[in-house]
Amino acid sequence: MGDLEIRAAVADDIPAIVGMLADDPLGARRESPDNLAPYLAALERLSADPNQHLMVAVREGGVVGTLQLTIVPGLSRRGATRSIIEGVRIHADERGSGLGTQLIQWAIDESRNQDCQLVQLTSDSSRTDAHRFYERLGFTASHVGFKLAL
Repeated sequence: MGDLEIRAAVADDIPAIVGMLADDPLGARRESPDNLAPYLAALERLSADPNQHLMVAVREGGVVGTLQLTIVPGLSRRGATRSIIEGVRIHADERGSGLGTQLIQWAIDESRNQDCQLVQLTSDSSRTDAHRFYERLGFTASHVGFKLAL
């Protein structure tokens, strides 16, 4: 990974993470970079759960990428454990640099280390570039996802 460090997120990383979450048309409508309190509370909950891994990619002291990896024990597939990749974001200055591939590869490797038999993720249907990216990495669009806002 050269000069890239992938590590667990800490409170000081939250402004950069939220900035990346808000830096696209979808995130601009649902994120609030001006109020970090809910994000800091979420980080506390995530940090207390050993099955949650909020990670950042750091280059030259700056946060340039993030993702959340969740480990989910289950009964289906003969008691298989799976992982879910969420909230993948790459800083605008780093897009196209290969950082996204490195971050996803970290998540796949960590999933293997956690004895997962399956890695899954969802991507908003409007993110066609992301879909091509995940397919290039070997993911298949095998399911249709549903959400219910509460």
